[in-house]
Amino acid sequence: MAARHLALACGILAAALAAPALAVEATDRDAVRVCADGNLLPFSNERLEGFENEIARLIGEDLKRPVTYFWWPQTIGFVRNTLRARQCDLVMGTASGEELMQNTNPYYRTVYALVYRADSGIKAQTVGDPSLQNARIGVVERTPAVNLLRRYGITKTEPYQLNTDTRAHNPAADAIADVAAGRTDAAVIWGPIAGYFAARQSVPLTVVPLVGEKGPVPLQFNISMGIRAEEPEWKHWLNDFIARRQDDIDRILARYHVPLVAPDGTLKKLTAADPSRTPSGYRMEDYRAPTPASLPGAATVTAEDLRALLDRAPDTRLVDVMPAPPRPADRPAGAVWIPPPRRSLPGAVWLPNVGYGALSAEQERYFRTGLEAVSRGDRDAGLVIFCERDCWMSWNAAKRAVEWGYRNVRWFPDGTDGWREAGFPLEPAAPFERHASN
Repeated sequence: MAARHLALACGILAAALAAPALAVEATDRDAVRVCADGNLLPFSNERLEGFENEIARLIGEDLKRPVTYFWWPQTIGFVRNTLRARQCDLVMGTASGEELMQNTNPYYRTVYALVYRADSGIKAQTVGDPSLQNARIGVVERTPAVNLLRRYGITKTEPYQLNTDTRAHNPAADAIADVAAGRTDAAVIWGPIAGYFAARQSVPLTVVPLVGEKGPVPLQFNISMGIRAEEPEWKHWLNDFIARRQDDIDRILARYHVPLVAPDGTLKKLTAADPSRTPSGYRMEDYRAPTPASLPGAATVTAEDLRALLDRAPDTRLVDVMPAPPRPADRPAGAVWIPPPRRSLPGAVWLPNVGYGALSAEQERYFRTGLEAVSRGDRDAGLVIFCERDCWMSWNAAKRAVEWGYRNVRWFPDGTDGWREAGFPLEPAAPFERHASN
């Protein structure tokens, strides 16, 4: 039952899957259709801010297809109403061994974590540490953490509900917030949730992945993607994707503070991005990958650098080059289609689809016109070009602006990810519209 408890703790609830004999393979569809909860960070949300959203985007880019979502709260009946109902074709995270969904190969392994305030005086590395014997410890009901606390005879606990409506509650996140506020002394929470929310508290928290715990209570689990049965091509494609893009997946997970466990049971050590990946020309493929540390001819800025720049030079122009979602394949010819708004830096001008290594004549005209409008024709105007973290689109676009003679270009490699993580707001941005006369 531990695997099932983990699936519940992660919000991945399963129901029996009906597998028609003549199933349509997901690889034959015009879009990558993902089943997800619209309010379950750090996994997913409707703003596409979770790590499962980011990994799904990698899948879409690899397949050169748009990613669409069918949103449903991760409560009982999730799989029945999403995957089984054929509203979507992929559940991004489920415990490996989940018998009611076909599993891909695992794409990460993680572990429960102990969380406590850094200034609490607690120095525990295991739940059995004597300093925790009289501590009030938060725990989500019916998860492996409950059995772990019982094993050590710890009964002074603060329980948090497991089955809840995620549209209104995130009990595991509440458990971390209560540690930060001093309402509890510590918590034992599923690692991805613990790492993500601990990093977002106003006071420093210590997060101890419990890789050293020994005994009959399993705390480490492999996480796979879930699909319907009888879709072998889809499963084989996803397994190949996981093998090819594992380094990129690991880097995404690390940015969300997910404790990653290596095959030997120890914490995984990630390799740094190779700076030799900088091309002599433009990046022509694999646009979602680690970027270089700098860009010749442009200054590189962090979120804090940019905030200070905007304070002293408020006329700095912000240019977002995140690609727009592709036009849906089922949209009738001639029908008007406007990409959905993107959440971007306040005041940014969104110029989608101008960061590819090779631009069509129309894309180049659009980019040139957009830069002219943003800079008001002033080649010395301050421009900050960005996308998201690990997005070569912004590197290409900033490089192109430099080559077109713009003399005050800054590149913001962390983009909207870094801006949001620094605690700064985002707001909706619509694509720049070029006037017919231009």
